[in-house]
Amino acid sequence: MAAPIYVARMKYFISLFLIAGSFLSRAQDPRLADFYFQNGEYEKASALYQQLSQQNGGDYYFDRYVECLLNQSKFDECERILQKQIRKEPQKSQLYIAYGNVFERQGKEDKANEQFQKAVDKLSADRFSVDNLANAFLGLAKFDLAIQTYEKGGKLMKDKYMFAYNLAELYHRKDDIPKMIDAYISSLSENPFNIGAVEVMLQRYLSKPEDFVELQSQLYAKAQEDGKNSAYPELLTWMFLQKKDYKNAFRQAKAVDRLNDENGARVFNIANIAENDRDYDPAIDGYSYLITEKGRVSPFYIECKRNLLACKRKKITDGFSYSPEELRGVEKEYETFLNEFGRGANTASIIAQLADLEAFYLKDVDKAIKMLSDLIDYPQIEPHVQATAKISLGDFYLVKGDNWEATLLYSQVDKAFKDDTLGHAARFRNAKLSYYTGDFDWAQSQFNVLKSSTSKLIANDALDMSVFIMDNTGLDSNTVALKMYAEAELLVFQNRLDESFVKLDSLVAKYPKHSLEDDVYYLKAHIWTQKHEYDKAIAAYNFIITNYPDEIRADNSVFELAELYETRLKDKEKAKVLYEKLFTDYSGSILVVEARKRYRFLRGDTVQ
Repeated sequence: MAAPIYVARMKYFISLFLIAGSFLSRAQDPRLADFYFQNGEYEKASALYQQLSQQNGGDYYFDRYVECLLNQSKFDECERILQKQIRKEPQKSQLYIAYGNVFERQGKEDKANEQFQKAVDKLSADRFSVDNLANAFLGLAKFDLAIQTYEKGGKLMKDKYMFAYNLAELYHRKDDIPKMIDAYISSLSENPFNIGAVEVMLQRYLSKPEDFVELQSQLYAKAQEDGKNSAYPELLTWMFLQKKDYKNAFRQAKAVDRLNDENGARVFNIANIAENDRDYDPAIDGYSYLITEKGRVSPFYIECKRNLLACKRKKITDGFSYSPEELRGVEKEYETFLNEFGRGANTASIIAQLADLEAFYLKDVDKAIKMLSDLIDYPQIEPHVQATAKISLGDFYLVKGDNWEATLLYSQVDKAFKDDTLGHAARFRNAKLSYYTGDFDWAQSQFNVLKSSTSKLIANDALDMSVFIMDNTGLDSNTVALKMYAEAELLVFQNRLDESFVKLDSLVAKYPKHSLEDDVYYLKAHIWTQKHEYDKAIAAYNFIITNYPDEIRADNSVFELAELYETRLKDKEKAKVLYEKLFTDYSGSILVVEARKRYRFLRGDTVQ
């Protein structure tokens, strides 16, 4: 019987040993300590962290042990263990922060600050220590002490720019914009290639006009101190582009181009941006600079020549006031270009631009037709270029009154590019021609098809035309008034403005209080704008806005009146009020997105 009893006792002791071992293992399990800590069971967690700290060492378990004691308000015990640890590691800065935190929890601010300052004083000259100490201060929301840490770290490591990014972020948190800007700019002194990252941060943090004024002031000062660092004029270029100040952006880009002996790419890009934004003078300056300074060896030479011509043409045609002499001057420059580079497939776009100038501004439609007829027959001409020329040629025939030739050309492009935007544009022209001639049913059927065009512009215009025809033919079989209105629109297209006025006045006299009244005023506003009679145009738009606020012309009138004030009369305040009216009173309009964008720009916001 002794043997079985002995065996049973051994199994019992082994079980006790395994249970005790399991318990001791669990007692030293950091996951269990973390579990207690996360659940607020600080007494249990502190006992485990204390054991783990004694057995394994390391900052993590010790810091957690101290935090558990603090959460239990055991301040005396915290002080005792921290004093003991500081005696062991007097150079360890984080211990002084923990000690200061103990005093701060008790409301002893002076003693806390004394320990925090000791932490900074004990800082060693290595980046890891600096980052650790600054992050410890950040964990306590001690931004000034974190700043002090980075500043001292830079001095200890003899590199005052090493922590510029960290300092800039801290100044941002304190909303100290001037110091934030200074820190970011200072980082470029040693590392000018970091400019892209600096631009990203400034784009994120600068929002007010006065912020950009501060940035400009500091950059100018830095550029004067160090004229060889191209980062400063490059950042100035970026800043002026944010403000759409292309004139000064070009000036700085030119400086960087010369300083770095570049190929002119940055100047070309800014000229492109200015041209696309219809700020033609700086665009012209940019293209002219590249043509003159870089010459034929420049990879942008031919493109600059092309773009320069386009800018000069658009400057006078979009400028709303030009003389025959100015038009002839631009015509001569086009001819000079074509004499230099020849007339063929490679210069087709220039010929098309000149033809447009001849037809619509110099009023020589026959010359324009001859130029495009020749262009269409050039060997090796790209199909899309040829098709675009056919659409323009159709427009010229329509101006001349040859509807048959116009529709023939539009139909050719429609058939050849059926599922392409070019084909849609040609079909829209054909539908509009049918509208001009009073074939409203066929025109509307085509507009309805084009409402699903992949071109948003064509789709929107087709929708407008479809709704317009339906509104004016739906309940009334008498379409005489609409035919008169369509004929007036054709006269405007043909630039026969006085005849168009006569037609519109006849319509109003014959059909007073007709539903087309707002449309008559709308078309007259366009004509008066084209004739530079802006006061009359303003009156017409306001008539529509006041008397027909719910009609389809109302939101267009608000937008176009705002645009007139912004671009032609340079009255930004009135334009801003009207853009705001559009996106508040006409929130469903397709013009809302553009109106909001222009409003923000006029208000001084940075618009992407």
